[in-house]
Amino acid sequence: MFKQKTAPETAPRPQGKSMAASTFSVFGTDIRITGNVHASADLHIDGHVEGDVTCTSLVQGEGSEIQGAVKAETARLSGTVRGTINARDLVILKSARIHGDVHYDSLTIEQGAQVDGRFAPRVAGEDATVVNFAAS
Repeated sequence: MFKQKTAPETAPRPQGKSMAASTFSVFGTDIRITGNVHASADLHIDGHVEGDVTCTSLVQGEGSEIQGAVKAETARLSGTVRGTINARDLVILKSARIHGDVHYDSLTIEQGAQVDGRFAPRVAGEDATVVNFAAS
């Protein structure tokens, strides 16, 4: 007549793994770094970096500046870069100021972006065509 209530089942927690593990790093506007930055994760830069930046995915804030080479699988740039950029998927937003050569597989440039350098698509097995371009 009366049924006994059972506790709801809960999934076991994985052992040895933090539930709050993050693969995203942020350099705030108050950060100034002198030296190369290597990140195995995604990176958001709002501060200033004097050195090369290498990461999986880069998001650059509007007021930030990078003085060095940028290497990333994907990059979304809206600040100033003074150096060579090498990215598979590259988005250059209208507030970006690029001073250096750009190598890419996929490229999007918003109207208003300023680029002073050469564009060279990365094409496997073929010589990349170099295009001189100055967007403003």
